[in-house]
Order: sequence, then structure tokens, then C-alpha cells
Amino acid sequence: MSKLAVILSGCGVYDGAEINEVVCSLLALEENGIAYQCFAPDIDQHHVINHLTGEESGETRNVLQESARIVRGNCQPLSELNAQDFDGLLVPGGFGVAKNLSDLAFKGGDVTINDQFLNACNAFKEAAKPAGYMCIAPALLGKIYGDVNCTIGNDPDTAGVIESHGGSHTNAAVDEIVVDQAHKVVSTPCYMLAENISQAKSGIDKLVVALKAML
Repeated sequence: MSKLAVILSGCGVYDGAEINEVVCSLLALEENGIAYQCFAPDIDQHHVINHLTGEESGETRNVLQESARIVRGNCQPLSELNAQDFDGLLVPGGFGVAKNLSDLAFKGGDVTINDQFLNACNAFKEAAKPAGYMCIAPALLGKIYGDVNCTIGNDPDTAGVIESHGGSHTNAAVDEIVVDQAHKVVSTPCYMLAENISQAKSGIDKLVVALKAML
């Protein structure tokens, strides 16, 4: 059975991983007969957002511990991820990607990627193993892969970040994917465009099927 590493960035769309995207992704993997193990960096979140008010709460939370909430505790430190143990990589979105796995939310095109996350992504790239990125996560692909083709939907500013690092952006609808066969990278907009869970799931399902074909 093929097995993917899934990298999470916390718990909650505004300061961590987008929960619906994570759950739909893991469901799609199971439905396609693909095993998985979740990972997250053992670091503090950039900040904690009250998801009722949208305001910062002043709390301190740990990205690994928060990620473990989504997957019933089955989450390991990102520092322990060995790409040799997996056939591919999957990265759900959420602002945690742009706040905890990188500083994209604050620096845009001058983004710096967390060392552990960058090392993990580079390991799969260098091993020519398939990788799926969704929602805001593809915004980091130019920085990771260079001349990659991908999508975050149709937001011109975010597309510009990809292109500023040598990548190319293809506009896509919520139920569409963009496949870069040369780099074995698949991307889909998810909640960059989705208005409900079923819309997000439509793209996620196609992304997982595309990854499965590459395994």
C-alpha cells in the first residue's frame, strides 16, 4: 500500500490548518487505498485567533499539539519525517501555512519558509516523489520548486508571489486541479474559492486521484 506524509500547520483556518481540508484529504486518501501519517512542527503558533470574533486571543499554542486535535492524536513531530519512508507528500492549506510554516501572510513575496517544512518539501522534490498542495500552500511552490506550474485559484496578488520565485500560475475553478507532470506536483484552490465543504472536497478528491496515478 502506498503511504503519504501529510504536513499540518495547527488547528483552525485563521491560525492553523483548515480543518475541513484536512478531514476531506484524509478521507480521500482512505477511499483511494492510500495510507498516511500526519506531521507538524513542534513550535509555537505565530498567534492564536478567536474563531468567533476573528481577533487575537493572546494565548500561546503549539502547532504540533493543535494539529494532533484534528487527527485524534496521530501526529508526529515534523523533525522526524523521513521522505524515504513515504511515497508522496500532501499539504492542506489554512492560514497556518502562511503564518506557522512560513511568514507568507506577513511578507508576501519576501516570504521565508520554516526550515523543517522547507527541508521536508525539498526532500520529496529531490526524490522526485509526487506532492499535493492545496488552498494557500501552492503559493510557496515557486520558492520550493522554481519553475513549477500550479494554482491557488485566481487571486492575482497570491499568484504574483508564485511567479516572483520563478513559478507559473494557472487560474483554476474550485473543482479543478493543475498538474505539473515534470515536477509531479498537483494543486487545487480549495477554500481560496470554496464556499462550502462539498466544493472544497470536489477539488481535493481530484487531487488525490491524480497523486495516486503518480505513485
